[in-house]
Parts: sequence; C-alpha cells; structure tokens
Amino acid sequence: MAGNQVKEGAGTGSAEHLFALTNWFKPGRGPRYLQLHRHISAAILSGDLAPGDHLPPERDLAEMADISRVTVRKSVAQLVTDGLIEQRQGVGSFVRGPTARLQQSLSSLVSFTENMANRGMTSNSEVLTRGLFVPSHAELLTLGLSAGDRVARIRRLRSADGMPVALEQSALPRDILPDPERVGTSLYQLLRENGQAPTRAIQRVTAANITGEDAALLKLPEGTAVLRIERTGYSATGRPIEFTGGFYRSDIYDFVSELRPE
Repeated sequence: MAGNQVKEGAGTGSAEHLFALTNWFKPGRGPRYLQLHRHISAAILSGDLAPGDHLPPERDLAEMADISRVTVRKSVAQLVTDGLIEQRQGVGSFVRGPTARLQQSLSSLVSFTENMANRGMTSNSEVLTRGLFVPSHAELLTLGLSAGDRVARIRRLRSADGMPVALEQSALPRDILPDPERVGTSLYQLLRENGQAPTRAIQRVTAANITGEDAALLKLPEGTAVLRIERTGYSATGRPIEFTGGFYRSDIYDFVSELRPE
C-alpha cells in the first residue's frame, strides 16, 4: 500500500469525525480554507494524522467538511507548502514523515548558520525588521545602556532547507553593531570580522505557547508548544554585548547539553 487511509466509519478516529465542519470551523475566525489548514496542521502535530496517512480524495473531503472542492484544494496546497503534506501524482495526498530533528549544543557558542552548515543543511535568514531603536526596559538592564542610548536590533525568521524553524530578535549596543543593515546571513560572522563577537554566553531555554503573527511565521497552529530562548552574550572583558530572544519549533529542534563530573 502507498499509505494508510484515514479511518472511516464510526468513532472519534474516523475521517467523518475528524473533518466534520463542527469540529474545525468557528465563525469569525478567518476564511474556511485557512481554518481547515490550521485544523489539519494541528491533527498532524498531535499525531491524530500519522506519517503515511492518506487523506481522503478531494471530493470526499469536501463532502465531509461541507465545503467546496476549491476550498479543500487551497487548504491542501498550503499544507504542501508548509511541508506537512506530500502529493503523489495519480495516488493522492499523504501526511509526510517527521522532519529530521535538529540539535544545537548548549555548551558551544556557534551561530544558527554555522550549526546548519555543520549538518550539511542550507540555512536562510529572512530579515523582518532591523535598525537603531530606543532600548526596551529589558535591553537597558541586560546590556547596561542608558536612556539616551540607541540599540541595534534585528529580527529574523530562520529556516533550514526551506523549513522555518526559529524566530530570533537580537539587540546589541550601537558601538558593537553601528550599522544593522550590514548583517547578512550570519550576525556572528560579521561580529567576528569586526573583532566584536561574544566569547561566552548564558542561555535560558523555557517552554511557551506561540500565538498570533509568530505562529503564522513558523507555520504552526495557534497555541503550539515551542522552545523560548533567551541568550546574553559577553565580550572577553565581561561586558554584555548581545541580548537575543526568540522561539524555536519544538517538533524539530532540540537543545542538547553535555554533562561531566566535577
């Protein structure tokens, strides 16, 4: 068999129950195609739809969900773009297998770009915002700035082999990064070229539920559990020169630490 058909018939695991209009559509929560897309995404992430499961044919799914085939087609197309569904010509649509998990050591100070390169993966950074700004309260305290200072801030969507995996916002004192426009793929590479890269860092990893624009950028359903990171980087003299916070997809990303006896 090419894959497992989503079970049909009675029961909570049936296709009729899973795709019934009352189980995924909420008035005022956005277009139907987008709500169905979110519903199927959540079912895949929760395991209700397993890797290899064969989605019902477009016509059957439209009947179960009480929507048009055009709406179904639009939802599935977005799932394919997200990398959650694979379409096989002449066979149908299947839930893709799990993406290989990415790991980053908590004991090594390497950039996202370097980590992906070491794994033979192509990284991409989409700059969402960057420039010189009035420091936030947290940036003032963490970086030891005064109210009259400006902070260089850059917010990026990080991807690996085309899959969005992280949202990061980095803030640095203006004398460390006077021109944020110069940041390309790797912030750390630019800082090293200027002799300004952190030599050590303290990083905290906690759990969070992602919502709003952040969820949309990472192609996750609202409320999905993610890893929240907060890192403070220090120069060789002990000065705090980097304050980075962000979200990493917990379904494909692990932070790993090595433990040794004292």
